[in-house]
Amino acid sequence: MNLGSLIRKHRKDKKLTLKAVAEKARVSEGFLSQVENSVSSPSVDTLVNICNAIGINAGDLLNQVNSQENLVVVRKAEWEDIELPRTGFVTRRFLSPENRAVIDSAMLFLEPGREIPVRKNIKNGQEILCVLQGSLELVRGDQVVQLAEGDTVHFYANPAKQYIVNKGKTLAVVFWVGTL
Repeated sequence: MNLGSLIRKHRKDKKLTLKAVAEKARVSEGFLSQVENSVSSPSVDTLVNICNAIGINAGDLLNQVNSQENLVVVRKAEWEDIELPRTGFVTRRFLSPENRAVIDSAMLFLEPGREIPVRKNIKNGQEILCVLQGSLELVRGDQVVQLAEGDTVHFYANPAKQYIVNKGKTLAVVFWVGTL
């Protein structure tokens, strides 16, 4: 997780708004948003003001940035058996939410006849689906793309009109990657 993501996490954990923190830190909401989205970097003094406004120690925050894992390996033996709930799908992510700042990835397990909608609140996100087992259909508005085992598709997310559905007769296993 980067500095901006950690600031956002701590702000949200304390249920503080951008406006409240920005006012207390004496910065604009726009600038604070840019810091949280890693578009701008604050000076040391401004970082201390932002941290004080949130109620966290700037040194502790920087230590959290330095101690984050930069490499995560998930071995096949670590995957437990898949138990599908009544929703008919399971998503197994590789990283915790706080470590997903720019890109997200997961294994999707989808029963026949079940569907998964696109992620919520995604703007201009890109996604990649690679079918590892079975088949599925990607529906994006009027477009329908049939994907078989081994097929991969790269596309821009369309939250209003997008989902994937398993119309096959066996479990579909899909590797998914998406930008945030």
